[in-house]
Order: sequence, then C-alpha cells, then structure tokens
Amino acid sequence: MTPERWSSRLGFLLATVGAAVGLGNVWRFSAVVGQNGGGAYLVPYLLAAFVCAVPLLVLELSVGRTLRTDVVSAFRSVGPVYTAFGWLVVGGVLLILSYYLVLTGWVLGFLVSWLGGAQTTFVAFTDGWAPVGAFVVTTVLTGAVVSLGVRGGIERLATVVMPTVFGLLVVLALYATTLPSWGRAAAFLFTPDFSVLSEFGLWSAAFGQVFFSMSVGQGIMLTYGSYVEADADLLRSSVVITGVDIAAAITAGLVIFPIVFSFGLQPTLGTELAFTTLPTAFAAMPFGRVVAVAFFGLLFFAALSSSVALLEVGVATATNATRLSRAQATVGITGGVFLLGVPSALSYSPLGLEAVGRPVLDLVDESVGTFALPISAILVTLVFVWVADLDTVHKDLGRLYPVVRYVVPFVLVAVTAAKVLGVARPAWRLLVDHVRSGGVGFPTAIAVFAVLLGLGWLFRDHVADVGRSR
Repeated sequence: MTPERWSSRLGFLLATVGAAVGLGNVWRFSAVVGQNGGGAYLVPYLLAAFVCAVPLLVLELSVGRTLRTDVVSAFRSVGPVYTAFGWLVVGGVLLILSYYLVLTGWVLGFLVSWLGGAQTTFVAFTDGWAPVGAFVVTTVLTGAVVSLGVRGGIERLATVVMPTVFGLLVVLALYATTLPSWGRAAAFLFTPDFSVLSEFGLWSAAFGQVFFSMSVGQGIMLTYGSYVEADADLLRSSVVITGVDIAAAITAGLVIFPIVFSFGLQPTLGTELAFTTLPTAFAAMPFGRVVAVAFFGLLFFAALSSSVALLEVGVATATNATRLSRAQATVGITGGVFLLGVPSALSYSPLGLEAVGRPVLDLVDESVGTFALPISAILVTLVFVWVADLDTVHKDLGRLYPVVRYVVPFVLVAVTAAKVLGVARPAWRLLVDHVRSGGVGFPTAIAVFAVLLGLGWLFRDHVADVGRSR
C-alpha cells in the first residue's frame, strides 16, 4: 500500500504544532505559573524547552522518519525483546486519551452553553448527563478526523484549526490589554522572583510542563515523523514547533492573568481555573459572553487537534499490526478508547463513579496521566539512543546527541522521582475538593504498566509476522 505523507512542510508543521498546542498550553500553563512564582517559572521553563524538549523532539521525529513505521514496530526493529516497551507506550497514550476526551467534552459543553447564553457552571454541568454526551461527541469527532487519513483528515484539520486558535488567542490578548489589571498581570508573568529558583519543585514543575505540553516522549512525534519527507530539516522544524508552543502558552497567560486579577480571583491548578474561576469573571465582565465563546472555542479546537494526534498513535499501530484498513482500525481503536473513557466520564456525572475514594477520572490522572509520559520518554530515549545503532538518527541529532544521551534521561528520571515523592503535582489535579491524602497514583500506575508490559510481551511477535505477510 502507498505510504502516507504530509502534503507539504507547512502541513507538517501545522499538524505537529496542533499535536503540541492543547489544553496544557492554555489553562494548565497559566495555572502552573500561578502556583510557582509567576515570572520565575519562565526561567526553568524556557531552559527545559530548548535544552531538553527540542533534542527529544528531534530524536522522535528522526526515528519516525528513519524507520517509517509506527511506535510498536519501531521498538520491534531494535529487537524483539523491546516490542513490549512499544506496546506500553501506545497503551499509555490511549489511556491518557480516554480521559483527555472527557476533558475535551467538558470544554465543548461549556462552549455550547455560553454560545446559547446559558452560562453554565461546573456544578450545574456535572449535575446532569451532559458530560457523558459531550464525551461521546468529542470521541466521534476525533475518530472521524483520523479515519480520513494523514492528508485528508489530520493535516486538513490542522490547516483550519491552528490559524483559528492563534487568531482567537491574539484577539483575546488584545482585549485583555483593556482590563484594569493588565499591567499587574504582565508584571506577574514577566518579572521573576529569583529567590524561588532554589526550589526543586519549581524546576520539576517546569520540566514536567514542557514535556507534557510539547507532546514529546509519547510516540506522537515518532508517528508524525514517519510521514515527513526525507529532505525536511528536523532541527529547524523542532525549534519552530517549540517556539510556537511557547508563544501559545505565554499568550494564553496574557489572556488569563489580566482576567483573573481584574476580578479579584486566583489562578488555581487544573479544571478549577477553566471551569470555575474564569466563568465567574466572564459572567461579570463587559462582553463576557463573547469572550467566553472565544476562549472555550480556542480551547476546544486546541484540545481536538491534540486528541487527534493521540489517537493516530494507536491507529497507526493497529494498521501495521493487523490487516485492517485505516477506517476499520480507527473504528476499533476509537471504540476501545471510548470504553476506557466511560468510567472517567461517569465520575463527573449524577452517577459519581469512584474508585478508592476518588473519582475515576482523578485516579487515572494521578496514575497513568502523571507517570506515563516521563516513563515513556525514558524508554524512547534509552532504546533509540543507548541501544539502537541508527546512523541517520545520530546524524540528525548532530551536536544534540550528547544532550539526548546523557542530559535528557537524567532529567526524565528526576522528574519521575519528583512525581513519586509528591514534589510535582499530577498532570491536571482536577478539583481541589477531590484532593486526597495518601499516594495511590504511583502504585496504580505501576500495576497498569505491568499489565501493559505483560500484554506487550504476549504480542511481541505479532507486528513482525503481519509485516512479513504483507
């Protein structure tokens, strides 16, 4: 069958930017900045982006372009024993997608509500079955885009969505300059308090945010890299992607902080900022409904493009591991993700589904959502830098090779350790009322990863056999 490719370098850049720019850039970045010293946070954040994220991004894109295959097959090409690692990475991505689609559905629900003038609150929204219905819609939309293929679906979505996202961001940022506390917000964001730079938690939060925001280490960029033309400059592309990702996050901060400070509110971590704090301000400000629609609109489009990227990792693997067409594989993987996400969707509904005293969505967040990314990134780095002997990848990395070989693994291990010790918060930390003492996240994550590794070991030869039959 004809291998899929991006139609142009612009299409490739827009698609990869779409994968990187998501919920983490808009509300998570501002919330984490608010929790970690304002402008001081930008110092380790920018350092992490260009010292660690760029080299890891080049590595993933290069491995994908060199091997021209999916995540599992890429690990399998290094050696059959590493195939299980590929399945673990893909399984972790799909588990993250299962609850990311729930969050995306919440954004869609708020967008529709404010568009219709209802101005719903989070409590009212989760009192009914709207969160479950919105989850169904976002899942179907994500699957529909991926089923259309690399050019007809993913790239076409990115060429429409990403200019829209940045256009809305710029318009909202310009509106924010008219608010009374814009100067205070800008000072908070750009005036660092260097005294807090000695805190390990600040550095851990910054490095964790960069890896999360850039979508590196999850196999997304490896998959997207397999569709890149041979003459593309991966280092230049990686710097552009990183720069755009940072610009989106900082611009979002210039939108959110003026609103929060002007109405005497506080930026808090996770969904409380997007679904409680900001809607309170929208309801009180001039043109609040218009601003709310623009905000939730850009948030939804950004989330949708990231959801598509996460799903593509699983679909690309399925099409190589089976004889299914893209459409058939998309239906199968999307259906599986939907079933995985139903308990998370039901946890914020009238059913209030819980496990070990937590909403299921929060438990998934504390476990897989928190630990899958750094562990996957460690596996990608160790296998494709320390074990594999890929001359093309070494050449693409150039002077960045020592950084990927020594610095990035050390940082990833440190970030993981910080998460285990509780220094770094979970990826989203949904609502303050649901924070529980007692660390169940790490043991749960280990149990899930053990299951994924076991299944991966059982299916370690499946991809290779199907590949030979083709």
